[in-house]
Amino acid sequence: MPTIADRRRTFRSLHEKGCFVLPNPWDVGSARYLQSLGFKALATTSAGAAYAVALPDGGVPRDAMLAHIAALVAATDVPVNADFGAGFADAPEEVARNVRLCVETGVAGLSIEDATGNPARPLYDFDLSVERVRAARAAIDASGTEVTLTGRAEGMLGYDRDLDAAIRRLVAYADAGADCLYAPGIRTAEQIAAVVKSVAPKPVNVLMSAAAGLTVDDLAGLGVRRISVGGALARVAWGSFMRAAKEIATQGRFDAFATAVPMAEINGFFRDDLKRRAIDA
Repeated sequence: MPTIADRRRTFRSLHEKGCFVLPNPWDVGSARYLQSLGFKALATTSAGAAYAVALPDGGVPRDAMLAHIAALVAATDVPVNADFGAGFADAPEEVARNVRLCVETGVAGLSIEDATGNPARPLYDFDLSVERVRAARAAIDASGTEVTLTGRAEGMLGYDRDLDAAIRRLVAYADAGADCLYAPGIRTAEQIAAVVKSVAPKPVNVLMSAAAGLTVDDLAGLGVRRISVGGALARVAWGSFMRAAKEIATQGRFDAFATAVPMAEINGFFRDDLKRRAIDA
């Protein structure tokens, strides 16, 4: 089994060339299954983790999120990147403290975003946002690890649809020490290409959705290094569950069960996976 240091070096090397998909499991079972498909790294999803414990996205407290992240790191052999929200703090020094705690979980990477969670002031002011990234960078450097830091500009998710403003933030985050840059909400090839060009040679993460209509090859051709899916896989699972449950509740029918994965297939996967883990231990 690769060590935590090995995984951190591997994760950093994945950003140096080519393009890789970083899918987002929401629990240990989904993480183990995604690893079995050959994905080279995984990332947590704040939304998926929240839904699993009956909370909205952003509702999981810091310590519970740290425990969730640590559980996924412990359950897998590949690098894990933490969706660490806004660092569970406003002030840069508190962000730094929390980043140190996140590093201690064994993550290979983590992201810090600039959304406040406050509808009245959805984004941190520009200068404060930069200082928060700089504080996260300093905390990682002080840890002596090779954890990859991703700086996230959240404006394009609907808080501020100004692409130039988002790029200005990303460039500043890169200058403040972010290793990878991420603007969830950019969807078109033109927007993606503009972001990639603006922060080059630093790598860019793109959040993929069905609405964009782009493939892995398309994104690679645009110069994207890393592709994540956020809470989409969790929402796909929830979608199937909700449709089936509503059908039973409102129609008294069980037709949706026809698309369920056979129990033998799921049991077979986890039985074999358990054997693999026993051999690796």
